[in-house]
Amino acid sequence: MHNTIKDILDIGPNCYERFIDSATLAEIKPLKIELAGCSNLSGRYCVARTAPADHTLFYTLSGQGTLTTQNKQYDLIPHTLAILPAKQAFAVSIAAKHWDIFWINLANTKCWEHVALSEALVLDNQNLESLHLAMELLYAESNANLREGIMPILSHYLHITLKDQAQQEQAQKSTNDRLHKLFEEVEKRLQFDWSIDAMCKHIHYSSPHLHRLCQAKFGRSPVQQLIYLRVQRAKTLLLNTSWPISHIANYVGYPNIFNFSKRFKKSVGVSPSEFRRGSVLI
Repeated sequence: MHNTIKDILDIGPNCYERFIDSATLAEIKPLKIELAGCSNLSGRYCVARTAPADHTLFYTLSGQGTLTTQNKQYDLIPHTLAILPAKQAFAVSIAAKHWDIFWINLANTKCWEHVALSEALVLDNQNLESLHLAMELLYAESNANLREGIMPILSHYLHITLKDQAQQEQAQKSTNDRLHKLFEEVEKRLQFDWSIDAMCKHIHYSSPHLHRLCQAKFGRSPVQQLIYLRVQRAKTLLLNTSWPISHIANYVGYPNIFNFSKRFKKSVGVSPSEFRRGSVLI
């Protein structure tokens, strides 16, 4: 979608940034932080990278920004955390009168392998104010001994909170992928006798778990999703073929034409024959 991202560094005079780098603050080196900062942005601001060497985190404190990747665009509103994997193009820009953020560049090493996602991830409702305050203190404190006391906070949020969030999101993505593959298989064989047991066996989930996942993903139970797919296929065949209705019924998994007509009318509001006649009139 957004395949024209180019390297850009356009920061206007009304942008204020406090940089934290490993060259001046040796304490952050063990965390494999290459560079970090707290930024109060207004006016002109756009940063784009075609192949960044590091993983990048953007946390929005207030205001709003926009994240553009190769495949999608995101609104970065307060309390969102954007996780941008290394080597993947992105662009961030201000999208309101101001945009207050903190950002962290993490080295692309084994230490942060759980951040090496297949695509950018934007998490909502994140509470990372403690991490923000730790970064501000790290920048402002000139005493190296006192800065050492800040490091456990930084380490906690980066190693525990960030890791847990990324893993939870990846687990959800894996679940969605498994559901997608299940009902992709169902669509390929609508004539098969898809019982709940057959679907559970195919996806290796228990019946209650599959039911909960389908309700969350589709707003329908597994059986209701099956019926939905069968009716959608039947509508397509009624509109685009001259097949007898009995053949269509059998093809979408209803050997009994009476049961098919009853189910179709309950879902669509008219019988299969009325649906077909109505499409001809249209």
